[in-house]
Amino acid sequence: MSKSVARLKSMKKVADKVDHSSKLRTNIPAGMAAAGPPLGPMLGQRNINIAAFCKDFNERTANIKPGIPLPTRVKVNPDRSYQLIIHQPPSSFFIKQAAGVSRGAMLPVKETCGKITLKHIYEIAKIKSQDPPLEWRSLKEICTMLIATARTCGVEVVKDLDAKEYGEFLEERKQVIADQKKILQEKREAKMLRTA
Repeated sequence: MSKSVARLKSMKKVADKVDHSSKLRTNIPAGMAAAGPPLGPMLGQRNINIAAFCKDFNERTANIKPGIPLPTRVKVNPDRSYQLIIHQPPSSFFIKQAAGVSRGAMLPVKETCGKITLKHIYEIAKIKSQDPPLEWRSLKEICTMLIATARTCGVEVVKDLDAKEYGEFLEERKQVIADQKKILQEKREAKMLRTA
């Protein structure tokens, strides 16, 4: 046997096995992980004990208000154990909460569903800077990212905000949302008639 073949065999022994398992990336409401769909089947495909995972997740998110969506990353080990990483809620959730709206705009750039100040953006950036993907980014970069996210949600970023004016804006907005919901319902009914 030649030296090169012997060297290759010794290298095979030294090299670690490459892990090809994918991470499970999903949003789970805080304190509300349940074995039913959609979470149960995703965990079942990866041979994770569903009941133990739900119990573990719910214990770790017990101090967070129930129902807040939390981006979750699950890395499955070969021995069926897992590493659970829970991130801060999505930027769009924080932006909508700060603006006091429950849903974004239907036509994001053309219509405005709410307004927030630069101070709101800065406070959200401080919270989001704790996330593992954003740990090494500066607050300025995170703020720029949040302003772009606000724009796609239909939320306008302003320097100052008058509470009385904004209250009137939200009242006007309720009528617009009611009209939009009515239009969507008519479209759904028309679609149901076509398929029936």
